[in-house]
Amino acid sequence: MAERDPVGPSVGPEPFTGGKLFDTVFTRGMALVEETASYLDGPGREQAKTLPRDASLTYSAWSMELTTRLMQAASWLVMQKAVRDGEMRREDASARKYRIRRDDPPLDPVAQKDRGLPPRFLELVGRAEALYEQICRLDEALYRGTTAKPPVNPVVDQIAQLQKAAETGAFDPLMVWRRSK
Repeated sequence: MAERDPVGPSVGPEPFTGGKLFDTVFTRGMALVEETASYLDGPGREQAKTLPRDASLTYSAWSMELTTRLMQAASWLVMQKAVRDGEMRREDASARKYRIRRDDPPLDPVAQKDRGLPPRFLELVGRAEALYEQICRLDEALYRGTTAKPPVNPVVDQIAQLQKAAETGAFDPLMVWRRSK
């Protein structure tokens, strides 16, 4: 299936979104979003009412974080589908505002085991974190090098500054002495 580019000529299928891996990730991700929403609106809501105070606070905070990450993942997947279907250009999808990356540490359901949180909730958290991490890696692989500027390596930057200083005579004791006169 050739990709329809609304701005330019048809360019053939995008390697990731045109393959079975994308279909699998898309189907699994959207199913997890639905499954988690059903749990949080149904059994999870009822279970949360009976949790001890500390577990209840963690449940509330993690529910919001879980929902946010799943919505980000779902949005990214839908955007990739739009690229595949020719409704969005790959170049547009590479814009920083559409990218997904992990800025905060992942939720750790293993660390919360035996602290009063429902096992089903912890299982959903673990699966959602795995999906989010997978999508972050896919995003990086798909769009590496397409953003405006790669991050600066501080070591390379320091070496360049030292080299420039050496070329201007900053390490020449006689030149430094002459400037001080």
